[in-house]
Amino acid sequence: MRIVIPGGSGQVGHILGRHFQAGGHEVVVLSRRVETAPWPVVLWDGETRGKWTSVLEGSDVCINLAGRSVNCRYNPKNRRAIYESRVRSTRLLNEVIASLSHPPVVWINASTATIYRHALDRAMDDETGELGGNEPGAPDTWNFSIDVAKAWEEAFFETATPRTRKVAIRSAMTFSPDRGGVFDVFLRLVRLGLGGTQGPGNQFVSWIHEADFARAIEWLIGREEFAGTVNVAAPNPIPNRDFMRLLREAWGYRVGLPAPRWMLEIGTFLMRTESELVLKSRRVVASRLRESGFTFLFPEWAEAARDLVNRTREIGLSRAD
Repeated sequence: MRIVIPGGSGQVGHILGRHFQAGGHEVVVLSRRVETAPWPVVLWDGETRGKWTSVLEGSDVCINLAGRSVNCRYNPKNRRAIYESRVRSTRLLNEVIASLSHPPVVWINASTATIYRHALDRAMDDETGELGGNEPGAPDTWNFSIDVAKAWEEAFFETATPRTRKVAIRSAMTFSPDRGGVFDVFLRLVRLGLGGTQGPGNQFVSWIHEADFARAIEWLIGREEFAGTVNVAAPNPIPNRDFMRLLREAWGYRVGLPAPRWMLEIGTFLMRTESELVLKSRRVVASRLRESGFTFLFPEWAEAARDLVNRTREIGLSRAD
């Protein structure tokens, strides 16, 4: 297959690129910046047509990951960039794919598990999950993220592409040992002795190991019954206090300083990010995947954390050599 990944220059794009290239597939990334990669990287701006459109002609799969990182403060400028980078690029791809003589057979578009409400009481599955928005007491930043997710999916599905099957993946945080990824951030806290309970500790963490994420995407590509929205998350989200404890144990640390909510607000402000990424309870499960027969290599966080820690150490040793 020829797989085109708009916005594939980040962590998730590299996870998918490695996976599909190892499987013998052709990978092409569309990026706003020139970079060295194990696969061709074609420039695009995510807003206008250009020579990059020829890459999609005759391709088999498009996996759109384009969007400004949410790891920032939600000031007006960043909010606009987060929103527009997702909605505009998705609408542009709709326009281009609908006009191609031989469009991709499958188009998978990123979405996010953040679209669901703050959930402490029950899991949010594909069929009965409740979307968030304007919940009593919810911070404005939480509602902003939900509004972006809804607009992103609306832009994806608003244009008919009869020859291209569409799947929006509401994915949890994808963990890999790559430097600068979300797992790297959590592990750095543990290594600094700051890996204790964050906030109240009862908020759920939804996650997925990189191997299962890539396998899930391949599974969705290969099964025509999948269209519409699909949750992509490990089957066992756990409370933050247990998530951090198991990560500490995997690293070999017994103790980590807790961070109450007021401390998190100060810390995330200084780090130029938002506390929502830690404090909102994301209790998401992938019922459609499980019911279709998909099996997870890492269904439990303890096992996933040990694997990720071991591979992080191996990468560190190889860099030292």
